[in-house]
Order: sequence, then structure tokens, then C-alpha cells
Amino acid sequence: METSGESFSLLQLIANDCYKMGQFYYAAKAFDVLERLDPNPDYWEGKRWACVGVFQQIIAGHEPRETLRDILQILRNTGNPQVEYIIRVMKKWAKDNRVPVS
Repeated sequence: METSGESFSLLQLIANDCYKMGQFYYAAKAFDVLERLDPNPDYWEGKRWACVGVFQQIIAGHEPRETLRDILQILRNTGNPQVEYIIRVMKKWAKDNRVPVS
């Protein structure tokens, strides 16, 4: 990569393509980096829904339960007030299903 602009564009491509393909874990990680580099609300939306997608995959048994720990950390990297409700729901599910997240 020659410029940071190209790197940023590549990260956007990774985030969006992973999301479209249902690879929500990688989309969440990419949207997290994008949101930290540029506080554009679209990146928060992408990150939020990618994290919810990973959570659905965990519940369905398509993603390892241990991934929830990473997703909670990604969500904590946000200043958006909606994040507290999402984290609370995920932590309650984890507690009810004996998934360690702390």
C-alpha cells in the first residue's frame, strides 16, 4: 500500500464485503478499526450489526462461543450509548448459557 488513503479504502472493502458474505466477525473487526480512525456513524452501524450477526451465529452454533468475548471487547471500543444495552443482552445470554466472558 502506498498511501494511508489506499489502506483505508481497502479496510472499507474488507468490512463491507465480509459483512455481505456473512463473515460478521471479520466485518466487526474491520468496522471497529474504521470507527476508531473516523467517527462516521456508518461505521458504528456496520460494527453494531456485524456484532449482532456474530452473536446470532454463536447462538446458532456456527461460531465458537469463545468469540463472544472478542465481540464484547469490540463493542466496548465505542462511545455510542446504545452499546450498553447490546452488551447487557449478550452478557445475560452468556450467563444463562454458562459462557465465560469476563
